[in-house]
Amino acid sequence: MKDFMDKDFLLDTEVAKKLFHDYAENMPVCDYHCHLSPKEIYENKAPESITQLWLSGDHYKWRAMRSCGVEERFCTGDASDKEKFEKFAYTLQYCIGNPLYHWAHLELQRYFGIYTPLNAKTANEIFEKANHTIQTGDFRPRSLITKSNVKVVCTTDDPVDDLKYHKRLKNIEDFDCLVLPSFRPDKALNAHLDGFAEYINELGKAADIKIRSYKDVIAALLKRADYFHAAGCRVSDQAFDYPPYAVAGEDEIEDIFRRAMQGEKISLSQCDKYRTPVLLALGEKYSELGWAMEIHIGAMRNNNTLMFNKIGADTGFDSVGDFEIAQPLSRFLDALNKNNKLPKTILFNLNDKDNTVLGTMLGNFQSADAESKIQFGPAWWFLDTMDGMKNQMKTLGNLGVLGKFIGMETDSRSFTSYARHEYFRRIMCALIGKWVTDGWYAYDEDILKEIVQGICYNNAIEYFNFEATK
Repeated sequence: MKDFMDKDFLLDTEVAKKLFHDYAENMPVCDYHCHLSPKEIYENKAPESITQLWLSGDHYKWRAMRSCGVEERFCTGDASDKEKFEKFAYTLQYCIGNPLYHWAHLELQRYFGIYTPLNAKTANEIFEKANHTIQTGDFRPRSLITKSNVKVVCTTDDPVDDLKYHKRLKNIEDFDCLVLPSFRPDKALNAHLDGFAEYINELGKAADIKIRSYKDVIAALLKRADYFHAAGCRVSDQAFDYPPYAVAGEDEIEDIFRRAMQGEKISLSQCDKYRTPVLLALGEKYSELGWAMEIHIGAMRNNNTLMFNKIGADTGFDSVGDFEIAQPLSRFLDALNKNNKLPKTILFNLNDKDNTVLGTMLGNFQSADAESKIQFGPAWWFLDTMDGMKNQMKTLGNLGVLGKFIGMETDSRSFTSYARHEYFRRIMCALIGKWVTDGWYAYDEDILKEIVQGICYNNAIEYFNFEATK
């Protein structure tokens, strides 16, 4: 029996061990998509306890706790930090097969020097030891980012944001990490949701444009994109149930927009007719600016109305949708490409039934503009598992060019979640190591080093052109 999560955890061949320890383990991190708060990074306050560090805002952990019958007050409620931690420790011991189990223990090992398995029996001991380490060590956000060897962080930011904390972070000395904004225009696109009119008015104020038509929305978003670019932004991010693409005449689009601004409820199909010209205009702008366009596809959000009304969105009541994506995604990308306006694009799916769809879609629109200009994004959210990551890389290897993959991002709100990059790198090295060991790929150490270090870090830096933002 192997030791529990030792230095060769997941590395089951000698080639995998060499690839990880010699080439992957100490590579820097480029976190090109996350939900860290630039305000928290700037203010740089230490957490008071491991509970605040781990459980505040972490819907992955809350979902698992609810599955163990834990009452909501121990997840998002007013229970004490110790009580919440004890309930999580109780939950974790049953999470066999869940990446939460591995993530939690990697974080305990790397940030706290704790190698004892966390469960109900050890909860008190680990809670006390971890808190002592926090109180006597340096667990401020910027210190954790530095300790994790993170060189680039791209936060998720609304077009109306003034980006003041990103600007302030540029002037911080002794902090060797770029903290850059990402442009997330979802609220300006979702005309079918409550609060759309209020948001559009807010967007108009931010852009200093009086918005009377959907074309004014486009003008305001393009102006804000220029503002973001000046602050170092090189990435946009759009999230959809499915890729919207529905062509309509200007009069119909204006009528849909007018009705939405008057507070009328419009259908999703009507919203798609509004979103299509806005998205096409944004795609052309991203191409002009040299940005990468992330498209996250497949989340079915806020399924539990009772809990949504109680505690709001992003609290652990989302799941995987079962949508048709191939046709609208193809038409959207082609509409940009036929005018030579398709930006670098990263396609993320949340339903693994779509792996092959995206794996084959890439090849339709590659060009010499960039190596692997159209990327199959890393296994994301519910696919961010051992099997999910393997399947994503196998699909890309089968249907595309794995050696030019831009690799992992955290999609996280936690400053200790960078252990997920180690988890990914171990899985990646194990997969490639097996292929080499089984004679499926030639053992050329120079090429293997380039591939592994490219997927870990180098490919993303080149793809996003982050060096140019320094």
